[in-house]
Amino acid sequence: MLRKMGEAVARVARKVNETVESGSDTLELHLEGNFLHRLPNEVSTLQHLKAIDLSRNHFHDFPEQLTTLPALETINLEENEIVDVPVEKLAAMPALRSINLRFNPLNAEVRVIAPPLIKFDMLMSPEGARAPPP
Repeated sequence: MLRKMGEAVARVARKVNETVESGSDTLELHLEGNFLHRLPNEVSTLQHLKAIDLSRNHFHDFPEQLTTLPALETINLEENEIVDVPVEKLAAMPALRSINLRFNPLNAEVRVIAPPLIKFDMLMSPEGARAPPP
């Protein structure tokens, strides 16, 4: 398991570094299913990023670097272990249109506070729902 995680982190770091170093205006970043539990700080330099897929990873904390990306429209964090979400920071993101948090054990506070504050689609599973087996 640790070997897989190390390989996944190395792949992600390479992909992010290549994107940053090339000065690319990458619009999407697909990092799903990589055993990630955090993002490298370099992600916050991707100012033109429009979509990121972090589904089926091991995030326990919401990757707050994402809230600093002004062009980000879509965040997919489905099937992680996220309990709390920075709703106020997400609500302040100018381009955000959709965030997928299905199959995360979100706390009740997020479920109650988020809907009146946000202007984008927030997809959540019913409380206690489990992802289907692969």
